Amino acid sequence: MGLVSDSNRKWFIAITAALAALVEIVDSSIVNVALTEMQSSLGATLSEIGWVITSYAIANVIILPLSAWLGDVFGKKRYFIFSLVGFTASSVLCGLSTSLWMLIVARILQGLTGGGLVSKAQSILFETFPKEEQGQAQALFGIVAISGPAIGPTLGGYIVTNLDWRWIFFINLPIGIGAVAMAMTFLPEDPIAKAVAVTKDAAGKVIKIGRKIDFLGLIYLVVGLGSLQTVLEEGQSEEWFESKMIVGLSIAAVVALALFVREELTVAEPVVDLRVLRHRSLAAGSLFSMVLGMGLYGALFAVPIFAQSILKFTAQDTGMLLLPGALASAFMMPIAGIVARKIDPRFVIAAGAITLTTAILLLGRLSPLTGVDDLFWPLVLRGAGTVFMFLPLSMAAIAPLPKEDMAKATGFYNLTRQLGGSIGIAFLTGLLDRRGVFHTQHLSESVNPANPAATFRLNAMTRLLEGHGVPHEGATRGALQMLAGTTKVQAMICSFNDTFYATATLLVLSLPLLFLLRKPPADAKVEAGH
Repeated sequence: MGLVSDSNRKWFIAITAALAALVEIVDSSIVNVALTEMQSSLGATLSEIGWVITSYAIANVIILPLSAWLGDVFGKKRYFIFSLVGFTASSVLCGLSTSLWMLIVARILQGLTGGGLVSKAQSILFETFPKEEQGQAQALFGIVAISGPAIGPTLGGYIVTNLDWRWIFFINLPIGIGAVAMAMTFLPEDPIAKAVAVTKDAAGKVIKIGRKIDFLGLIYLVVGLGSLQTVLEEGQSEEWFESKMIVGLSIAAVVALALFVREELTVAEPVVDLRVLRHRSLAAGSLFSMVLGMGLYGALFAVPIFAQSILKFTAQDTGMLLLPGALASAFMMPIAGIVARKIDPRFVIAAGAITLTTAILLLGRLSPLTGVDDLFWPLVLRGAGTVFMFLPLSMAAIAPLPKEDMAKATGFYNLTRQLGGSIGIAFLTGLLDRRGVFHTQHLSESVNPANPAATFRLNAMTRLLEGHGVPHEGATRGALQMLAGTTKVQAMICSFNDTFYATATLLVLSLPLLFLLRKPPADAKVEAGH
């Protein structure tokens, strides 16, 4: 340690934290492009292979609000290194899986260790850097957090196309080993863990008294968030409340979360302190964080589906389509950090929201003639706009809080963004299906003999097929099928546009929440999580 000066050491710590966060965030999205290959390799059905994503999301959302408490109990360095080792080992286990259920168990372990990994990484950054440099630390983490969801499909598409799906997990091994070595070398040692209290008995002998753990609150949290996340992940494929499983899980989520809230507001040492929501800026910021989660993940949700289903892109092509937006985020993050320190963050958030809304509306102009060039600038604008919401929102929501409440507040704040992404994807998936049915029926009604345009198109297609030697009866039948296919594609494009318009509308409607945020003090130090 003596070979590294304090000024350099903090940057080694920053690289360690950012590397650990990046590998987890990338891994949460890299799997999406490999599902087809996994399904074929493991002999799973489409609904079964979906649990590879669902299991990870459930485990991740459960551990996220607990990470601050676990770091407090066991020590931040120890918990961070444990999460790194666990994530790396479970990644290898994913790659070695020979059955679907082995892969799902490994993904659960990945989610449990990865959730703690990301939340601790950012808190380490903020505790390492002095307050005048924390904008740089936040910008470094922001580059990782925003670019990761776009880098994942790009990297995953390349690996799946050129290697094998198992390598999307094996690639974590050298990165994980390097991050563990750096964490053990550069992270400061933990103080005495708060899991025990030290006192003396009647004879003067030092004894340790165990800290009381809120097991009841922990159980309610696991059941409530686990059930809620399962409903959000699987609701669409299970036809929502037509499924007894979804109904049962919905009831379990409502009851367990209600009991959890009551428990945490009455117990002396809660696992998640909900009392911090008395701060208006945190409550409003958390609601806005959910909207940001929908904008961050929801807007990215529809583009790959459109690219692969309409444009017939490969997984690698789709990843390359998203890459410029990720690079735009990385480029703009340091600029956003400077701007947020000089201007009231609430104004920066508003500017970011308007930019993001504009980008989403531009994406909502899809047509059968849409190509890569038409998507390039809206995706770049989206990447830049998200940055100007991500960093200032953390400052406006958390910085005004008393220092003793910051660590408690960040776990809840970051959970809302994670849930916002899940809610957004579930909502937009349902909207995409419902609007697809609506537009198909509407366009099909226009294809009839009374519509001159439809009749002209049908006759042109019939003559085209006849010109290729198809008999008149077969040509007519083929022309009808071609027209039906064209109608279906047009309906899908219209439904994609509807999802973008819905996301933009939600962003605009959420803007009044900015009036509830407070301007952070000039010397604010944000100890934030994921």
